Amino acid sequence: MKAKHQRLTLVLLALAALIGAGLLAASALRDQAAYFYSPADLQRNPVEPGKHIRLGGMVADHSIVRQADGVTIDFVVTDGPATTKVRFKGIPPDLFKEKSGVVAEGAFAPDGMFVADTILAKHDERYMPPELAKKDGRQEHKMKSRVE
Repeated sequence: MKAKHQRLTLVLLALAALIGAGLLAASALRDQAAYFYSPADLQRNPVEPGKHIRLGGMVADHSIVRQADGVTIDFVVTDGPATTKVRFKGIPPDLFKEKSGVVAEGAFAPDGMFVADTILAKHDERYMPPELAKKDGRQEHKMKSRVE
């Protein structure tokens, strides 16, 4: 076999290997393409218990209930038409509150409760931490009105 044919064969084999690796990676990521599931998504297409997912939405008003152990909280995530009950054991982020955005990572228990391992609280683009607001000379009530 000539050197030209050997190079061509090696290039074609390398190209086939790259395409194969790309297709394999794409098929592995196909089910995880969405950043998070909303309660409405889960209502339409339920996820089997034990599958680790991200659940996103708003914390429903008057839904946060702290358990007697002091570290477990129950709350409801809503996206308007649908809701999902969530349980989290740990210390929630400072920005976690009712009527604010949240992304919870975890899995559904057999009883239908979403058990979160991690909670990520979201805020709007106008948020400013209290420490910076004080340094900036803004009054506390102005900062509160911006956050809410």
